[in-house]
Amino acid sequence: MARVVVDVMPKQEILDPQGQAVANALPRLGFQGVSEVRQGKRFELEVGDDVDDATLDKIAETFLANTVIEDWSVRRIES
Repeated sequence: MARVVVDVMPKQEILDPQGQAVANALPRLGFQGVSEVRQGKRFELEVGDDVDDATLDKIAETFLANTVIEDWSVRRIES
């Protein structure tokens, strides 16, 4: 078994209202120096050793991310 992490983020040109809300709240809470926040999603999958990178890419692209507005990346985590 292997652990795989898929990170999904809004594309840079897409407005991110959740990220903006966090960025706007930080100074009010006393945290300075953060100029931008982008909020995304993280998926952790336990997969069999026979699941190849092409299959993982297909899962991310067709099921986990909306590729019109989101970018994604897949990485295996060493156990």
